[in-house]
Amino acid sequence: MSKYIVTQNVADCIGCRACEVHCKDKNNSGPGAFYCRMIEVTSSAGSLPRIDFVYLACFHCEKAWCVDACPTGAMRRRDKDGIVYVEAKSCVGCKACITACPWTVPQWNPETGKVGKCDLCMDRIDEGLEPACVSKCTTGCLSFTTPGQASESARQAFAEQLLRNRR
Repeated sequence: MSKYIVTQNVADCIGCRACEVHCKDKNNSGPGAFYCRMIEVTSSAGSLPRIDFVYLACFHCEKAWCVDACPTGAMRRRDKDGIVYVEAKSCVGCKACITACPWTVPQWNPETGKVGKCDLCMDRIDEGLEPACVSKCTTGCLSFTTPGQASESARQAFAEQLLRNRR
């Protein structure tokens, strides 16, 4: 697992897709390729329809199938923080990583003939900045954090919700 993660407060997301737009702009990911996506999830609350938007990007798996599948070593895992990324100059465009990933996170860029994916904007992280998707989120529903902090925040939010429901 990566040292960092992006979390989402689904209740605050309005589905504006600013995260997708700013990610595409920052990464020049080409037509049709999205390194992060907002997935529409429809349900109903009683008789009322409901739409939620769920953020999906790379999970930066500890045992990343995309890394194992890459025959050239272009798909890599950074030692210092576990970020999984593509070394573009080594990518031959075979798409083995796309096939290997159960979430189809690696994306084909037809303009470059190579694969790209979310690398949590590691160049920005190295400069002390947040990933583009987080820094440009319209409602602030995306957070850049560590797994431990995310777990603590989730437990705190759950406890606060329980307290509100008792009143």
